[in-house]
Amino acid sequence: MTTATAAPLIPQELIRRKRDGGILTAAELGAFAHGLADGSVGDGQAAAFAMAVFFRGMTSDERVALTLAMRDSGRVLDWAAAGLDPRRVVDKHSTGGVGDKVSLMLAPMVAACGALVPMISGRGLGHTGGTLDKFDSVPGYQTAPDAETFIRVVRTIGCAVIGQTADLAPADRRLYAIRDVTATVESLPLITASILSKKLAAGLGGLVMDVKFGSGAFMAAADDARALAESIVDVANGAGVPTVALMTDMNQVLGDRVGNALEMAEAIDFLTGKRQEPRLREVTLALSAEMLVLAGLADSLDAARARLVARLDDGAAAETFGRMIAALGGPADLIESPTRYLAEAPQRYPVKADRAGVIGRYDARSIGVALIELGGGRVDPRQTLDYAVGITDIVRPGDHVAAGDTLALLHARDGASAARAAARVAATLVPGDSAETPGPLIAARITGGAND
Repeated sequence: MTTATAAPLIPQELIRRKRDGGILTAAELGAFAHGLADGSVGDGQAAAFAMAVFFRGMTSDERVALTLAMRDSGRVLDWAAAGLDPRRVVDKHSTGGVGDKVSLMLAPMVAACGALVPMISGRGLGHTGGTLDKFDSVPGYQTAPDAETFIRVVRTIGCAVIGQTADLAPADRRLYAIRDVTATVESLPLITASILSKKLAAGLGGLVMDVKFGSGAFMAAADDARALAESIVDVANGAGVPTVALMTDMNQVLGDRVGNALEMAEAIDFLTGKRQEPRLREVTLALSAEMLVLAGLADSLDAARARLVARLDDGAAAETFGRMIAALGGPADLIESPTRYLAEAPQRYPVKADRAGVIGRYDARSIGVALIELGGGRVDPRQTLDYAVGITDIVRPGDHVAAGDTLALLHARDGASAARAAARVAATLVPGDSAETPGPLIAARITGGAND
């Protein structure tokens, strides 16, 4: 009697079938992801696969199968084995925006309420800032600890914000690098699988997505953002992880500051109650409340918000943040003495209005690009960032200004970079005769069933 064995993967046959509009099986996608991880699938084959998916798309079942296959290409964290309740393990992922520092406050706020937040974050992408870059502005903080340290900090503190480790979803790391240079980043199935494979590898019991739209977002069009939100919710729920997505407006900077150390300082001010910009507070509380409900720690969103506000008011959220910073190698007194550790740019340059008027809707993307011109964002992936530079005191839609008033304040290393950034900021923050009423900050709630 002979025993049947699985046929070896022939990548070009799988690529050909997808190129021609065929549907791939979970076993085929599993074998392909394994080949991405171990190198048996070549770069050309990976690029061809990405392009075939870009043009032909994937069914819902294919998206789930690809996501699970890329998750299973490496280690999947098992919180039950660490003696923890997997349902309490929740996370948030944002598609990114200018000034988006929500994760910095959200992780310790949710952890202070009893949840476990193993947050695997990324660096800046294009004009949008990266959570890891903000944490890199803290001296000594480890954004790439080993898995055992990551688990220990989550278990003892309640949260840890780190980057993707080498053994989590290696197939995604390889495929993303190839998509980045083959004009296939925008593929909805591949974006979905990329985001979720890393999150599911963290062993989550629930996930909240912040899918941003507007000029400062990765996806500017609201319809595109909704399609991504629905895809992620559908695939995550299909993979067994309860997921909710909020669509949030990114047509203006979120919060008061743009720049890595500046945003870290803003997060500390938020947690300690010194200053909580209203739009930033609303988005942070809304996303955090969804996480508590998913974790089974609140019966309703209203109850969750009340609990979160209490942890902000009594200092527990700030204390949790400080303990996480120290546990991952940062200074133990960052909360108490942020100016001692966070770099400050040596020069300040106000951008002045050349006429009176009212600020209307502006191009938030230009503010993110101005940060790149100051040295606070990347032109090349290997570039070393200047964590001190940034932009503050940015006028808001609806603000009335007189000629000579400050539209924004640049924190710069030198005059040349400031001049480039100032020209860009002045070109987008142009006073006019009127300003349209902004749309809702949270435009939709996507649950996979009836959406709000």
